Amino acid sequence: MRIDVILESNNSPQQVLELGRLAEDVGLGGVWVSNMNDARDPFINFVPLAMQTEHIRLGPIAISPFELHPLKMASSLMTLNEVAGGRAQIVVGAGGGTATAMGLKPTRVVRAVRECVEILKASATGKPVSYHGEIFDVGWYNPAWIQNSPPCLYVGANGPQMLRAAARYADGIMVSDFTIERVRWAREIIDSSLVAAGRTSADFPLNNFWAWHVKDDAAAARREACIWLAVRGTIYPNYIGDILDEDEASIVTDNIQSFIRAYHHKTDRIDGVPDAIIDRIVAACTSASSVAALDVEIERMQQFKATGLTEIALRIYADPAASIRLIGERLVPALAD
Repeated sequence: MRIDVILESNNSPQQVLELGRLAEDVGLGGVWVSNMNDARDPFINFVPLAMQTEHIRLGPIAISPFELHPLKMASSLMTLNEVAGGRAQIVVGAGGGTATAMGLKPTRVVRAVRECVEILKASATGKPVSYHGEIFDVGWYNPAWIQNSPPCLYVGANGPQMLRAAARYADGIMVSDFTIERVRWAREIIDSSLVAAGRTSADFPLNNFWAWHVKDDAAAARREACIWLAVRGTIYPNYIGDILDEDEASIVTDNIQSFIRAYHHKTDRIDGVPDAIIDRIVAACTSASSVAALDVEIERMQQFKATGLTEIALRIYADPAASIRLIGERLVPALAD
């Protein structure tokens, strides 16, 4: 199973370079950054790393065609891919924080994402593109300068409709905060759609955006995990039932604003939710443990792999260099084929 890391979006180009080179040195497969409305441009920020590495893949999560027209997305992505010698990657998504900050209200999102990926694929050929979709149009685009192998085009998909559609046309899929059981559920949907489209699952990447809070001290790991629970998809209504019973899930749903306040104030105090419930959420939807207990997380990753996950993207937080070294030294060998 390929191991990637997701870096803080507000890192400087120099920080991305240093951390990305370290990730390559310790054998990681890819480096990602989330596309945030108040962060540095995720394409430009990767340029120094693209120019000073040889193997590691790199790119943003997730860019919406509603915030950036597919033609302009193609221009940015193919330029990064050229600088990286064919190692660029991207997750195309339907909405996200940037689209929300722009006041956009995406509609027909499954169709929009498909058209965006089709435009990106056509652009990657380096041949003239004339595309007239139901949502997007591209004319007079002739990127004859494109010479490299195509970037890898993932679709960010969590719901069944997007999972089924993306399996038919994307190069891969990235889900977010999926537990082992949820990965199994997604894999069944994806595999049946691959078969229907005449594709095979053997070479179709399935990645999972996963929070990594492994620290020397277990209490510090829990504190960091609690701060970031507001951005874990698992706590929201469509997914909280995966780990809690109905009454417990209602407590979480009724107190979502407490999670959001904890995130904004960078505190591990989540009012209105018993510690026992918080502990179960942290244990189920993040890797939050001490380094001494790392074997528990290695076992979790091996279960992910057995369930059909082919890649995992670990979102790392404080002291990212230490996290990258630990992942490279312990996790990569344990999950090598």
